[in-house]
Amino acid sequence: MSSTLSAVVVDCRDPDALARFWCAALDYVVHGEAEGYVGIVPAGGGGPHLDFVLVAEPRTVKNRLHLDLRAVGTGQDAEVARLESLGARRVDVGQGPEVTWVVLADPEGNEFCVLSDHEDG
Repeated sequence: MSSTLSAVVVDCRDPDALARFWCAALDYVVHGEAEGYVGIVPAGGGGPHLDFVLVAEPRTVKNRLHLDLRAVGTGQDAEVARLESLGARRVDVGQGPEVTWVVLADPEGNEFCVLSDHEDG
């Protein structure tokens, strides 16, 4: 017997805005809403759910968990540019110039990586 991953939960100050960003970034759709909560799922089915939950305090330190994204149908540079146009921004978490991934932050500052085309994942 084992467990299965149901959702990745993100504490945030604005669940609606963050859910909109991630829906656009990942081609997800809203599957549930309640006061202080928005849940999203892949538009095409499959894949993990993301749940955004309202908290009072802002994020203050580097994430202990982050998402790694890989571009589909385009290259890393084009995907980074697309995500930046949605509101993501590049951040330095000490990754150094030799890494093959790009570290971005979503509109609330949660870090995530965009992997290069050739990395195993």
